[in-house]
Amino acid sequence: MAAPVAPESRQRHLPPLWRGVIIATGVAAVLLALNKILNLGFFVGYTLLDNAYLYSLCALLVGTVFLFLPASPRARQDGVPWYDAVLYLCSLAVFGYFAFNAHRILSEAWEFMAPATAVWVAAIGWLLLLEATRRTGGTAVFVVVALVSLYPVFAGHMPGPIAGLPQPLNTTAAYHLTSSESVLGIPTRAFGELVIGFVMFGAVLQFTGAAQFFNNIAFALFGVVRGGPAKVSIFASGLMGSVSGSVVSNVLTTGVVTIPAMKRTGFSPAYAGGVEACASTGGVLMPPIMGATAFVMASFLGIPYASVVMAALIPSLLFYFGLFVQIDGYAARKGLRGLPREELPSIARTFAEGWQYILVFVLLVWMLLVLQQEAVAPFYATALLLAINQVWPRHRLNWKRLGALVEGVSRSLAELAALLAGVGLVIGSLSVTGLAGTLANDLVYLAGNNVYVLLVMGAVTSFIFGMGMTITACYIFLAIVLAPPLVAAGFDPVAVHLFMMYWGMVSFITPPVALASFVAAGLAGAPPLKVGMQSMRLGSTMYFVPFFFVLNPALILRGAPGEIAMVVVTAFIGILLIASAFEGYLVGFGPLGGGVAGWLSRLLLFAAGLTMALPGGGLLGLDHVQLLLASLALVTGSLLLSRWVRPAGQSASAPG
Repeated sequence: MAAPVAPESRQRHLPPLWRGVIIATGVAAVLLALNKILNLGFFVGYTLLDNAYLYSLCALLVGTVFLFLPASPRARQDGVPWYDAVLYLCSLAVFGYFAFNAHRILSEAWEFMAPATAVWVAAIGWLLLLEATRRTGGTAVFVVVALVSLYPVFAGHMPGPIAGLPQPLNTTAAYHLTSSESVLGIPTRAFGELVIGFVMFGAVLQFTGAAQFFNNIAFALFGVVRGGPAKVSIFASGLMGSVSGSVVSNVLTTGVVTIPAMKRTGFSPAYAGGVEACASTGGVLMPPIMGATAFVMASFLGIPYASVVMAALIPSLLFYFGLFVQIDGYAARKGLRGLPREELPSIARTFAEGWQYILVFVLLVWMLLVLQQEAVAPFYATALLLAINQVWPRHRLNWKRLGALVEGVSRSLAELAALLAGVGLVIGSLSVTGLAGTLANDLVYLAGNNVYVLLVMGAVTSFIFGMGMTITACYIFLAIVLAPPLVAAGFDPVAVHLFMMYWGMVSFITPPVALASFVAAGLAGAPPLKVGMQSMRLGSTMYFVPFFFVLNPALILRGAPGEIAMVVVTAFIGILLIASAFEGYLVGFGPLGGGVAGWLSRLLLFAAGLTMALPGGGLLGLDHVQLLLASLALVTGSLLLSRWVRPAGQSASAPG
């Protein structure tokens, strides 16, 4: 089975000189991070302050986006125009200036008393950062960040609920670039202390034999079973999405292999696209890595990264379980088989050729969850991955491929660094005006102190924000604005942050935006809206599960062992029933029938699943026994009705 090909990029093709600049800055950024995180002592006799370290990272990375990301799709694509070269040099100079003056910034409190020169440099840096944010995050992110970053200047003229302490323009500029609450706020700190290593690891994974190995394992294990290629998509996209943290690149990387295979075995183009969109979206929710967002979440919550991973485990498994059940039901109804065994890689041969790559993930998970060394874990994992890749000759890197790898790492680091630094401007605006604290109280007041209304408001707001942003940017916005009122209403803080992350992801599979679905539609050759509707149905679990674990945190493994066991078991059974209702097929029973009676049967089964999956106790007010009895009654009614309308001869079949 061929390795997934790299997605087409909106990035420029650069001449050797500029490629060399990008490679050099990426190497310098990684070495700087290694020196700081591992305390290697590269700077003899000099202590690198935290703000100097972050400014230096920004100097190396932020301006680099001007070199490889054109200002617009119509701009020059095969080289660096003079104005982008100027922007790069200006960015390097601005952040280099603040890195040089890092000690003075702290000792002289520049965030409120900056000298005139620093104010002018900060203003230039502000504008550069906004343009870098536009190129990396898109127009929607740029507009929001630009308007909110200017908010302190007009805060005194805003209506009551969103009024704040006004600041003059010069103070606002200085605060954004010199305080530890804005450009150097939580997002940039998380990048410099945690995320940088995982971005590097994800990029290296794509350039070595590890990506091909795990893709081949997926096909070897699941390719031959009923609906095999679609089930392969779950495994392959879940793994790659967890590492990369990018839904769109995940669709493009794994979808070029899985979507054609699904279509060949009888899946409709729209269904195949929907499966890949959902599988790729869920990958960002899947431990142990969960892209960059989980590390930012751990920083916001002030808890170990391992705690976020453990909390996210059951909800992500529920999502993929629901997707698996629907795929299996569809394949059973349509009589679809897997790929011929002779076209699939041999399990034994695949393991023989790539078993060594499993050691990398064993090391990574052990360091993350057992040693809880999340800052250094990706560096050790990357080192082991590169060593393994070079020892085995099959995928050994030569100088050309090594250069491409380092350039890919550098570009990935630069894009995320610019985006996170830009989003930090929002935190700075809310911080300097005091709005971050008062807005929470205002939202609670608008909800009438009704926690359920507030929860729905949070879901809708998360969905809207998620339409135009990357998941990391969306999460940061929501963690600032929505998390405090939801926590104040009595919800578990970890559950609240995961809730926002999930609902921020919903927009990737939900029209009118449905970015993952529309990208998958291009690969599948299907109408985008039709793929979007299939994605909504296949990813239905994502709409329900966040409410389940917010209402009772036992579903995210926070509570008494007995309560956790009960809630988890009933949740899986409930998701089985919900997914079966959507697909019209129940394992062990068979098709649910057609016509009005068949749809009524599916509706009853859906209600039974919802009742079963709802976690008893917690804030819901109903105990487990009441919900269980109601669910059993609904299931019985559904199956009796289906048995009555189902044609003779239709029977159940075991899952493939």
